[in-house]
Amino acid sequence: MALLSIPQAARADDASGSGALALAALVGNVSPDLGGADKAALMTFLDSKTDVDLPAGTKITVTAGKVACRASNVDITAHSCDLTFAGKTARLEGRAAHELYATLLEVGVEADPGAGNIWVSVSKLNCAIDVDEVKDKAGGGAKCEYASNG
Repeated sequence: MALLSIPQAARADDASGSGALALAALVGNVSPDLGGADKAALMTFLDSKTDVDLPAGTKITVTAGKVACRASNVDITAHSCDLTFAGKTARLEGRAAHELYATLLEVGVEADPGAGNIWVSVSKLNCAIDVDEVKDKAGGGAKCEYASNG
């Protein structure tokens, strides 16, 4: 009996709140498109602090063409993520990859199990971080939109 694999169409999804902030920070930290001050602010927020030195009204945009993470269910120590930014790529391995993998699951991206690996991926990632709103600590200021399979 032959099994057919039918590709699923990508669908638009979004996330907001702490999961979106974590996703933006983890992707933004390796993005070649962000400057040092924006990366530092995102990582400060991810560290549960808001003492960032950015001008009032600052908005940080984090984009990636694709984020694809995998965890092996054979070699349970193996975690990796490949990120694509307008033709440039970055690779995460180990703990950093697992953190991004878990964050994608946290925001609701569905896992795609395969032979020996569990994949979690999105494309067309676009996160908007309103620095002032995050600093207000009222639950807002972070939103991500992306396409996922599922």
